[in-house]
Amino acid sequence: MTAMTWFTLASTVASLLAMAIGVLGPALAMGRAIAAALDALARQPESASTIMRTLFIGLAMIESLAIYVLVIVLIVMFRNPLLAYLIK
Repeated sequence: MTAMTWFTLASTVASLLAMAIGVLGPALAMGRAIAAALDALARQPESASTIMRTLFIGLAMIESLAIYVLVIVLIVMFRNPLLAYLIK
């Protein structure tokens, strides 16, 4: 196997691991946020609109972290900046 094949294989494996680890954090944070919102709704049902609005804003912020991870992984997989040094 050539150096290019090894590099492509290593960057693909690293990208998959980064995606798995990078999505795990936001998924756990979303679970905690939803659990806390449900607990707050059970305690104070009269403030449901405020709690839900804050929950959705927080979930959107958390989801943006997972999207950033996806963008970085796609850049590494399909337009790897280190590939130019290997081709030379």
